Amino acid sequence: MRSLLSKALDDWRSPPPRAARVKWLGEWDYAHRGLHASGTPENSPSAFADAIAAGMGIELDVQRTGDGEALVFHDWELDRLTDAKGAVLDIPLARLETIALSGSSDNIPSLDRVLTQIAGRVPVLIEIKSKRDKGVRPLCLAVRRALEGYRGHHAVMSFDPRVSRWFAVHSPRTVRGLVVTEENEKGWRGDWRRRFSLWHARPDFLAYDVRDLPSKFAASQRARGLPVLTWTVRSPDLREVALAYADAPIAEGDGIE
Repeated sequence: MRSLLSKALDDWRSPPPRAARVKWLGEWDYAHRGLHASGTPENSPSAFADAIAAGMGIELDVQRTGDGEALVFHDWELDRLTDAKGAVLDIPLARLETIALSGSSDNIPSLDRVLTQIAGRVPVLIEIKSKRDKGVRPLCLAVRRALEGYRGHHAVMSFDPRVSRWFAVHSPRTVRGLVVTEENEKGWRGDWRRRFSLWHARPDFLAYDVRDLPSKFAASQRARGLPVLTWTVRSPDLREVALAYADAPIAEGDGIE
């Protein structure tokens, strides 16, 4: 009875997508932050070129620059991945694009530049980074601007349900996902927190922490028609988990077949 009630509530508050809209999501393996390795940094043009050459989809991270543009970079600060210092949010795009990624000849790329590079040859998953104390609208707008006229399979996703909700309202043709980790919230409180996030986000798919699979919540959403992708698949054992309980892996290192 409880599962039937939960499904009815989910169907009402967060209707599943049309199957044709999301079918492509499960047809690819995705390179986590590109196909990176020693000498080829994460989220770099070289990592994306190697993923394209390997016939893999691409997952990448995007955050907002000081002048409101979309930059492909994971960390809030520059220190770990470059020889520069400072917060990405304080620096304009033109300056950031001159900064080299450590151990390579690549500079930090804008989302515009990466989309031009990919050019629809493989699908791309754009993880939008957010902070709870800041609004998501400026970065969502920047990503939507970059995607205008883009041809090729693409989706946005975020841990922040506000991001998926923004695209549901302001860019409904964009496929959108909710990134989920259960962490230490595996009881009923965690289940309801995830359910409230789902209802607010209204996503087309879930990107689930592979360490949490198998998951009753993920399985129930998959049964409703939401594809479940899973991250970060870093070993053959985790790849087996992904194959058993998800529609596609977001992988790196030994997790890539």
